[in-house]
Parts: sequence; C-alpha cells; structure tokens
Amino acid sequence: MIHLDKWMSPILSDITAAAAIIAAGILINWICQSIFRWFARHKIETGNSHWHSYLVKRHLGHHALLIIPGLVMYMLPYLFYEKDDSFIRLMHRADIVYLLIVMIMIANAILLAFLDFYSTTEKNRSRPLQGLIQALQVMLYFVGAIIIVAVVIDKSPTVLLTGLGASAAVLMLVFKDSILGFVAGVQLSQNNMIKLGDWIQMPDGSANGTVEQITLNTVKVRNWDNTISMIPPYNLVTTTFKNWRGMQESGGRRVDKQIFVDLNTLEVCTKEMMVNLCKAVPAMSHILSEAPWMGAIKDDSPKEQLPTNIQLYRMYIEHYLRNHPDVNCSLDIIITQKEATAYGLPIEVYFFTREKRWDMYERKQSDIFDHLMSMAQDFGIRLYQRP
Repeated sequence: MIHLDKWMSPILSDITAAAAIIAAGILINWICQSIFRWFARHKIETGNSHWHSYLVKRHLGHHALLIIPGLVMYMLPYLFYEKDDSFIRLMHRADIVYLLIVMIMIANAILLAFLDFYSTTEKNRSRPLQGLIQALQVMLYFVGAIIIVAVVIDKSPTVLLTGLGASAAVLMLVFKDSILGFVAGVQLSQNNMIKLGDWIQMPDGSANGTVEQITLNTVKVRNWDNTISMIPPYNLVTTTFKNWRGMQESGGRRVDKQIFVDLNTLEVCTKEMMVNLCKAVPAMSHILSEAPWMGAIKDDSPKEQLPTNIQLYRMYIEHYLRNHPDVNCSLDIIITQKEATAYGLPIEVYFFTREKRWDMYERKQSDIFDHLMSMAQDFGIRLYQRP
C-alpha cells in the first residue's frame, strides 16, 4: 500500500491518487483499443470481414473493451487507502457510474447492430424495426438514468421509481408522443398497413409520395415535388389515407374517365351509313363482322333493329383498348353509358394501363384519350363543349 498522506496533505493526496487511477485507466484503455484495432485490421486483410461490419460499425468491440479499465480502476484505490476509507467508497461509486454508462453504450450498440443485421434482407427492409428499436432505446436510457441517479445519491432504485410513480401523469404528458408513436408503429407493422417504398396519399394533401423512413415519432414521406413531409404514426392509424401498394403490386394502374357526347348528335345508323363508316374506320369492318346482330340487318330493317352511332363508338373504344399494347387486357375493360346530364351523355371508359409509373401513366392515358376523342367525328358524334 502506498501512503501518499505521509508526503502531502490529505486533500492533495486524494487528488493525486484519483489522477493516478484515471491516468492508469486511460493508459489501459489505449492499450486495449490499440490491440483491438490491430486485430480488426488483421481480420480484414485475411478477408473475413463479414462480422467486422456489424462489430465495428456500431463500435461494439470498442465499447466492450471499456469494461477492462473500469474494473482496473475499481481495484486500484486499494493501493493507496484502507478498505473502509471514504475515498475508496467515493471512487467505487464513480467507477460504478462509469461501468453503468459503458453497459448502456454496449446495450445500445447491440440494438443498433441487430437493426443493421435485420435490415440486410429486402423482406425485412420492407417491415422496418426502427420504431421498436427507438422505443427500446428510450426504455434503456430511462432505466439506466434511474440506476445511475440511485448510485450517485446512494439510494435504492425502487425508492426513485416509487417517487416517479406519483408523477406518472407528468411523465405520460412528457412522453405522450413517444408512447402514441410506439403503439401506432406496432399497429402499422403488425397490420402491414405501411412499409418502406409505399406510395401513400393523405386526404388533406399534406403528403403524396414515397415512404422513406419509419421511426418512433414520424413517418418520412418524399413527395413527388421532392418536398419532405413528416407525419406522426398516430395520424396514420386514426385517420384514413390511401396506400397505392396494391396498384404497384398488381398488373396495371386503373384509368376511369368519361367522354361527354352531345345528345344532339345521337342517331340511328343505317346499313349504308355503316358501310361508309367501315371505309372511314377500317377497324369497324372487323368489329361489325363479329357482331351477332349484324347478319340480321337488311336495307329495309326498322330503326329498332339498327344500332346507334354511339353504340358503334363504344364498340370501337373497346376494340381499340383490347388491341392497345399499353392496356392490360387481363384486367377489366368496361365501356358503359351513364345517365345523361346537363353536360351531355357521359361514356365511361374503364381500363388498366400496364405502365404504373406516374409520368408514363399520365402520358399513356392521355395518348389513348386523344385518339378516342379525335375518332368521335368519324362516327358522326360531336363531343360536348360548353358554349
């Protein structure tokens, strides 16, 4: 045992002993970290670096080595003082706080390393655990802080927890967003309501884009204009929102539009008119040849047996869509006439494009409707346009 108080005052001897213990801890930590860095580099050079990406990225090995100087510093005070000396109790208490902080750092690194490992596969990346990991981190820091404070004031942690129980309402208010976010995040994950890469759209227009990040308190959405929207997970559980994932995973994207026809241009087509129509629109020859009622039409057929120009126009629209390379014919193609309105007679055109990207989708459907509207005049149809 080294008696420093023989050569200096008690206060100075305590300061000197504390400085010597801390310096010894720093030296031991430097030696341990240097050996670990050499060992890690050696592993990389030999090609076995798979484990290294998880061990070093979150500094798990470096944090774990901090335990060694902590244990050494716990034993060193016995070189200078008796077992029951107040200085030893003070140093031990400080060293326990140090070791607790190190253990919190190690536990946090393990959580983050697990998150990295979990996110290595595409399936797991689509259902992230970041919100759950953040909740566990909050619990870790909270419990760790309670134990550290208990060690500093030399009280049992249960005493502090009992005191905190009386202020539970205040704690609930402080951590309200985190609690609601955690519960909402669990619901979103378990019900597979949202995942990374989903295109979501909020009814109030606050977000319309791709989900980039899901955390404990926020869902990060990159909108189509490259702005960023941060949405609390609780809002996604309590309010309605549109998730376009089903469309992205299906064989096409829906188009549902109407072409308004002027009712004054509705007329019955005689056989002569149909012959002229086949000359103007060659595809109509094939369409009419497959019509089951075409063989019964004669030159003197009554009007009730003759088709209308709008009926033929609807037949042409369906034929055009079923033979269009950008239309998915395996999904529904419905051409129907709706109830007449003050704006004309609406013809509803319902189909699915193969292209699902927004820019190409808009371009393809615009090209299709440009053609359909331009062909209306060949059928003697005038599209409604408000005067």
